[in-house]
Parts: sequence; structure tokens; C-alpha cells
Amino acid sequence: MLPGMDPKNMAKVMKQMGIKSDDIDATKVTIELKDGGRLVVFEPQVVQIEMQGQKSFQVSGKVSEEHEAGEDDIKMVMEAAGVGREEAMNALRETGGDIAEAIIHLKGE
Repeated sequence: MLPGMDPKNMAKVMKQMGIKSDDIDATKVTIELKDGGRLVVFEPQVVQIEMQGQKSFQVSGKVSEEHEAGEDDIKMVMEAAGVGREEAMNALRETGGDIAEAIIHLKGE
């Protein structure tokens, strides 16, 4: 929003320009990254904006980064700690992807 502009006036100007906006009632927004990680937005405020036939989204809120462990990391933890895939993945999540810490955690050392 522009400082000092009344929200009703802003909506009127946007409508005159052919810009349509709608609030979306979302509880969480997840963006999957190419590197396998994720951005998760909690308690988001989401606005869908449609202009010239294109839809775009504005998202704001509390952001958390999550990274999925690679296949090699999972196998290494499984072998070193003698556990199954799910246990290894959970340990890697809990330790933020730290392989050594995940193994120590699983071995109870």
C-alpha cells in the first residue's frame, strides 16, 4: 500500500486500472525450492492479484527454511547407526541435516 492512501481509494484506483485483488484465507504456504529445500510461511497473509490476465500472489508472514537430506546422507546415517530410512530421515531433520549429530543422536551417545 502507498503511505497516506486510504484502502478504499486504493481499491477504487486498482479497479479502474483493471487490477483485481482478493485475500486468500491460508494457514500455511510452502514453496519447494530446486535444491530440495523448502520455504514455509506460517500465519501467512496472502493476496491474489490479477492484472492483464496474469495472476500473482503476495505472501507475507513468519518464514522458516527447511532442507531435505540427500539420499547419500540418509544412507550414511542408516548404515552408521543401524536404523531404518524413516528413523534416519527424522534424525537428520531434528539435527538440521548434521550427519554426525544425527548418528550420535540415534546411537544414544
